[in-house]
Amino acid sequence: MKRFDDLYQELLKATIEEREEEYIGSLDDFDTYQLDCLLHPKKHPLVWYTEECNCSDNDRHCVKVCPFHAINPDESGKLQINEEACAGCSYCIQECRANRLTSSKDVIPALQAIRSHQGLVYALIAPAFLGQFSKEVTPGMLRNAFKMIGFDGMLEVALFADILTLKEALEFDRNILTEDDYQLTSCCCPIWIAWIKNIYSELIPHVPPSVSPMIASGRAVKIMHPDALTVFIGPCLAKKAEARDKDISDAIDYVLTFEEVEDIFKIMDINPAEMEDSEKDHSSRAGRIYAHTGGVSEAVKLTLERLNPNRNIAFRTQQADGVKACRELIENLKSGNCSANFYEGMGCKGGCVGGPKAIIPKEEARKNVEEYGQLASYPTPIDNPYVIELLNRLGFETIESLIEESDIFTRNFTSKK
Repeated sequence: MKRFDDLYQELLKATIEEREEEYIGSLDDFDTYQLDCLLHPKKHPLVWYTEECNCSDNDRHCVKVCPFHAINPDESGKLQINEEACAGCSYCIQECRANRLTSSKDVIPALQAIRSHQGLVYALIAPAFLGQFSKEVTPGMLRNAFKMIGFDGMLEVALFADILTLKEALEFDRNILTEDDYQLTSCCCPIWIAWIKNIYSELIPHVPPSVSPMIASGRAVKIMHPDALTVFIGPCLAKKAEARDKDISDAIDYVLTFEEVEDIFKIMDINPAEMEDSEKDHSSRAGRIYAHTGGVSEAVKLTLERLNPNRNIAFRTQQADGVKACRELIENLKSGNCSANFYEGMGCKGGCVGGPKAIIPKEEARKNVEEYGQLASYPTPIDNPYVIELLNRLGFETIESLIEESDIFTRNFTSKK
């Protein structure tokens, strides 16, 4: 029987060469479950078995470390993944001592869709992308590399992080009016949001009703180009879970990780560092620094100062780095041991740059993101004319309308997956 990794690589190559049926027909001995996972990943949970688990209950570290209790043995002892509970944190995969768990791979159907789609196809790249595919690769080079895959264009999600920064600053300015009020930022991390929705739901009233930059970018593209196919690319498995959530599933058609895109580049013999450069994106520093811990807080603080420099209630922030730290922060908050009024949680240590599907170390990635932020022409969304232009194209006549009539960028956190 073929090993899972071999099956994946061979099917990926066959897909690019447009001979999937021929390849599948040649398989005399294969695991139909694994093949179905690769061909139809959305039918399965985000965590897959490459082999059945034969560990004893005491040795099942995957079960012990899952913060969402999403992996458990059934009556026969076979481990089962609860798709509704799984947020895609990857802890179970990292702690599987037998290396029999792997993450969902959406490359095959994504490539098939890119190849067959009749409308525009957009790559929506997460702010953590700097340096992931080589230090020499500029955003313009990466844009041209994606065009070689079959994309019509690449958009930096940082531009939409600008819009969400503006919205959250407006929400803070309107709602945090006393020393006892506080806001839990909703913009960035699906692990943090899953933590609040599924385990600490009593805190939902403190979460501003904002979608993530990923969802904002997908929705905006589909408003401007209704027939577009949207593919989000980033370092996070949890974004695959977020894109499946029923209340926001209209935005993103496929989610690929940096590792999955690197697989495509290798199979197609594409070296982004050898591409010609092209025009750059139009995000501000605030949007670009979302990718590391503290970036959202800093972005909202700077934007709030531009919106209302004479506020009586100061902006006081506290961050949590990693799931354990998120739990501790929330428990301290509930017990009254916190003094901040803006709380930012990141499920991965270091923030998005520390995501489980990043290619380079988080310290290097954070440095790259900071440097890219410094190169931005505008410090905040308020200063960025491209944000205002984009909002006008999406039907927003004023900045304030972001919180008054913003179906595009608003989410109801009381709804279920």
